[in-house]
Amino acid sequence: MNTQRILAHFQESAELKLKAAPILAQPISNAIELMFNALSNGNKILACGNGGSAGDSQHFAAELVGRFERERFPLPAIALTTDTSIITAVGNDYSFNEIFSKQVQAFGQAGDILLAISTSGNSGNVVAAVEAALEREMRVVALTGKDGGKLGQMLTDADVHINVPHSRTARIQEVHLVVIHSICDGLDVALFGEEDAN
Repeated sequence: MNTQRILAHFQESAELKLKAAPILAQPISNAIELMFNALSNGNKILACGNGGSAGDSQHFAAELVGRFERERFPLPAIALTTDTSIITAVGNDYSFNEIFSKQVQAFGQAGDILLAISTSGNSGNVVAAVEAALEREMRVVALTGKDGGKLGQMLTDADVHINVPHSRTARIQEVHLVVIHSICDGLDVALFGEEDAN
């Protein structure tokens, strides 16, 4: 295997992260503030996405319920991508497009946050989940790429759109992971104070 191809992956990933940082810093800060306010008021965060974005949803929930980089009290976050009985029942009896929205209707309450992850911004079941969240007076943090797709168009001024300026799915997902870690760190600092990252 030509190592130049491997090096090109690292190069493109690093360049996109550096390019995206000044664009995404403020939306990430806004997302942290939105989630901090929700958690401080006794609300929770629901997260959803497909494929790699499903993994990111679960990663995010695990960091909040377990820990990110410090010992602290568990924070309420649920990945809507993990219950195979719910997902297959809803997918079979209704449609795949409703696997997340049904769960938002079941578990979501006014003041909760939906973390909606879609690299294209057009995932039908994520769009449906956002619709359900907005109907329940939840706030939405959307992680997207490309032009933001339908998700970018349906958010309100009270929601947060973190749109990675790239068209390649792998690169978008890599930046999404940095975004998720930045949010986890920001929540720890907002809720529990500054701590040495070392």
